[in-house]
Amino acid sequence: MDARLIFVHALSPLHAGTGQGVGVIDLPIAREKATGLPYLPGSSLKGTLRDEFNEDENQRDKIFGPEKDNASDFAGAIQFTDQTLLLLPVRSLAGTFAWVTSPYIMRRLKRDASDAGALVAEFDIPAPTDEGHCIITHSSALRLSGVDKVCLEDLDLAPDDSQSETIQFWVDWLGSRVFQDDSPWQSMLAQKICVVHDDVLSFILNTATEITARVKIQDDAKTVQKGGLWYEESLPTESVLFGLALAFPNKRTEMTTAAIFAAVEPKLNKTLQFGGKATVGRGLCRAKMSNGAAQEGE
Repeated sequence: MDARLIFVHALSPLHAGTGQGVGVIDLPIAREKATGLPYLPGSSLKGTLRDEFNEDENQRDKIFGPEKDNASDFAGAIQFTDQTLLLLPVRSLAGTFAWVTSPYIMRRLKRDASDAGALVAEFDIPAPTDEGHCIITHSSALRLSGVDKVCLEDLDLAPDDSQSETIQFWVDWLGSRVFQDDSPWQSMLAQKICVVHDDVLSFILNTATEITARVKIQDDAKTVQKGGLWYEESLPTESVLFGLALAFPNKRTEMTTAAIFAAVEPKLNKTLQFGGKATVGRGLCRAKMSNGAAQEGE
């Protein structure tokens, strides 16, 4: 088995739903039961990427397994874990928006990165001292001039740049993978990243997702159809998620792990659609595969 990190960057609101909700939101997004973290199911990545191989059915079946009627013949050679939220865009009074994360999320990223061989040494996780502080870089655009505050929605946080070396390592490491060969976006990440306390993130996860009212209009009357009003939840544009791709070569595949990843990676280098509501522009994303550190010259 071999593993690679996958990063998914949402170019439009991303709706990875769970079906009908039981609360105020009719169509909520998928969330982990224990943590409340939004995620994109691995099946969404697998299904979209499988379709990208439709012109080469032989290679498609070797990598992803045979079609439904023959699925018991042999297993596919690649798996995708659920893609977990890494950076959530949150409105900021300075700098337009912040990419918010927390120590717990970064510990999970560190664990997956280590499994994928993308970290060559131990690096600390930046952690705010309490719920009233956040960690930003020296070059951050989030600090309000004159009051030394970071204001995210209705939260006032005291910025802490004492861990600037630690957060700068993660900014450089993430930027080179999420925004490969795109220095303006890498610079933007340094200006907008904000690490908040885990408890603060739990609050933000319940208040900063995008809620959209949708209506169905009667063609003849041009009024809302009875029962045709509902609310959908989405991860906002600019959200970043992460997960793993794992290769499991078998005799039927006749491909090495390197060959499997080499075949899949070019299919990621384009705008892809994940999740539901595709016909209204939801789920347009860019995905990047990150190789091991040794392969990236680190």
